[in-house]
Amino acid sequence: MKTRCPCCGASFSLEVLIAHEASREAIKNVFLLGGELGAETIRYLALFRSAERDISMDRLARLLAQIIPDMRAGTIQRRGQAYDVPPAAWVWAMRQALSARESGRLKTPLTSHGWLYEALSGWRGEESSLVARQAAPGQPGKALSQTATAVAALESRINGR
Repeated sequence: MKTRCPCCGASFSLEVLIAHEASREAIKNVFLLGGELGAETIRYLALFRSAERDISMDRLARLLAQIIPDMRAGTIQRRGQAYDVPPAAWVWAMRQALSARESGRLKTPLTSHGWLYEALSGWRGEESSLVARQAAPGQPGKALSQTATAVAALESRINGR
């Protein structure tokens, strides 16, 4: 079955893509990641492609194989230290890489996942969020809007807490 890429318009055969072992493995791994993490992973892996050449499916599969075990484990090792990295951390770090490329702070094509892992080791969880967080009674850690946070702060001040 001939298909057309929605991004570049190139034609390719879906049968060939699925018949190729590395392609099949890469597609399977990205689908298993699912949702936002899968989409950000694909965008991140584009940082390994040079402007002059396409990235081969064999290389794409190898790049995924290098990070998938850590994604599934939810932890990484960096400079002899272990870091907890939930899916939100991966999404955040991949977006940081894409942002760094756009601002000229990251030179592409990447040759390793070192930059990503360095970013992951600096992730601070909820501290990285721009949304103010406050523990509401019966709802610990629930994100509040800025208005709700301000109201809660006023209530605390009025009640002398």
